Amino acid sequence: MISDLSDATPEQLLHAADDGVRIRRLHEVQQLELLLAWADLHSGDPQAEPGAVPVRFGGPRLIALGGDGTPEVADLALVEMAIARHEHVLVTRGALADAFDLRHRLPSVWVGVREGRCEVWVVRRVARMSRSLDRRQVRVVDTAVAAALDEAPSRILAIAEAKVIEADPVAHQARISKNQNDKGVWYPKPRPGSQVDDTDGTAGIGTVFARLDEADALAHQHTVDDLAAALAEHADVPDGAEPFSLDHWRAEAFAMLADPAAVLAFLNSIDDTSQAEEVEEAAQQPSTPEVEEVAQQPSRDHRSPTAELIVHISLTDTGEFGPLARIENLGPRLLAQVRNLLRRHATITVQPVIDLHTGRSVNGYEHPTDVKRRTQLRTVGDVFPHATNLFTKQGRAPDHDHTTPYDKHGPPGQTGDHNDTPLTRPHHRAKTHVSGYTVLQLGPDRWIWGTPHGLYRLVTGGGTRPITRAEYQLHAEQELTLAGDLAA
Repeated sequence: MISDLSDATPEQLLHAADDGVRIRRLHEVQQLELLLAWADLHSGDPQAEPGAVPVRFGGPRLIALGGDGTPEVADLALVEMAIARHEHVLVTRGALADAFDLRHRLPSVWVGVREGRCEVWVVRRVARMSRSLDRRQVRVVDTAVAAALDEAPSRILAIAEAKVIEADPVAHQARISKNQNDKGVWYPKPRPGSQVDDTDGTAGIGTVFARLDEADALAHQHTVDDLAAALAEHADVPDGAEPFSLDHWRAEAFAMLADPAAVLAFLNSIDDTSQAEEVEEAAQQPSTPEVEEVAQQPSRDHRSPTAELIVHISLTDTGEFGPLARIENLGPRLLAQVRNLLRRHATITVQPVIDLHTGRSVNGYEHPTDVKRRTQLRTVGDVFPHATNLFTKQGRAPDHDHTTPYDKHGPPGQTGDHNDTPLTRPHHRAKTHVSGYTVLQLGPDRWIWGTPHGLYRLVTGGGTRPITRAEYQLHAEQELTLAGDLAA
């Protein structure tokens, strides 16, 4: 413990903060272990005690809090523990339920969190997400989440979600069917006073809530986005005025859908305008058959929605497709849901499979598109230590930084899978403009980082793990120069 923070060096402050995270996590684990120890002391049936007040008269009884395979606990014994924890007894019950699930149903995850590898709130949420599974089904979740504990919380929860669905696809299909019966669109009426309430900001604004079939919602989104882009492109913006945001034009497009005839008239009008401009431009050139072809082109069909779905699938041990797929920007979905998403498209183009086991290098400075794509699919997100950013089509494309700086006088093949560190712009700026950051690439999906004041991290496809200076130096001495497929 630093007695006077004002006298601490940068190294001392950073290492104190680093140690503080580990200490806090272990303290939170200790609180769960205290709950478990208290529950173990009160696991016997209180009704078996001499002179016990019957349950029908309000006497104590055993209750089950966790999922299948967890022990019971005397209900009234938790009241005093709740007082010691400064909380309501229902909060204590919830914490004990999570602790029971971790110890008895997610033992591999429990081992990892007791080592301080993950935030306790994350694994507690995993416990709640998987509570409906039986003790056999939950093993799938335990194995996958335990292997991902060094990753960012959002990625751990995404993996847990996928594994809960995979473990019991029948139950998930039942969720889907239930939700299909709960679809609806709501137009809430403004409450009295909301027009002048500055915190609500509802004056002159209406609100719409909708629950739709997922395929319908995506089709609606594409329609609104396309129409919003067209409205923004053809809007008259006065000189010097700030253009409206795309959110504004989405709202205009959404409102415009209330009059389908107006939408079609607008789209046809911009088609006619564009076509006339093309004809006029072509007419200024020497006469060619293409001019007549431009004039005879039919208006584009705005009724055919287009979408790109990037689907990740895996095979079972028997060589068949598993019940689940992961769709980029959407998450885990049953294969039946994938089919439903594609059902409205008359034409489907399947792109070639990208083999992440191969690599390529080139002699120029710019990373080729196929190299960037493979790197982003391998890493999923930013490879800066503890980064949470995921690479999605909607998000900003990452900066593909040369791990070993590019030397225009250096050897050939410097740019490729073996020398590509994808970073978001803020992290790229920190690495470039803050003196002291070091990074070495040990493979297509493995990096070791050093910070200006002596923190060291190993970043892999499984997340970020703290390492010592000695470990960093050992990795640095063993740095791989990729050859063969990865650098060919």
